Amino acid sequence: MDVSEKETAEAAFEPLLQFEMEMGTFLSDWNHCDHLSSYVARMISHNRTDPIRHSNFFSSALNELLEVTFRGGSPDGLMGCAVYRNGPMERVKLTFPCPPGQRQFYHEAVSRTRQADAYARYLSSISTDLSPSREIILLDLAINFDAQVRLEETDPPSVTLVIDLPLEGAVS
Repeated sequence: MDVSEKETAEAAFEPLLQFEMEMGTFLSDWNHCDHLSSYVARMISHNRTDPIRHSNFFSSALNELLEVTFRGGSPDGLMGCAVYRNGPMERVKLTFPCPPGQRQFYHEAVSRTRQADAYARYLSSISTDLSPSREIILLDLAINFDAQVRLEETDPPSVTLVIDLPLEGAVS
């Protein structure tokens, strides 16, 4: 995809909601993941075909994404979250400070969501791990929510995860 095609695709997504939070504040309480995901889901789901179902799906997906941030973020700087919509698709852009040694981890983890063995790795992990890793959470989003996961290059020390979620047509 060349630059003009990417800009056209990006322009099709309309902004719905955006917030920023100090990472230190976010990391101070695990419950922030649940509270933020529930609030954002209720805000963006009111005009969907089945608002309650959509809110539940979106809240679950966003909570998982926020947990990735919670487990891998650095306490310095800001965490930013923006939600966009294009028809049946929701896009979440989550930017957070990332310690220098972990940028490569995110590149690899995002890449693994598109590999042929993603489903087998996911099944193996959920049957053996007591606590899901950040990579498995990204695989969960790709497999169970049919999400497209990518990483946008941002200025260090931050990374931006971009998740496209086709929730309006999801089968429960």
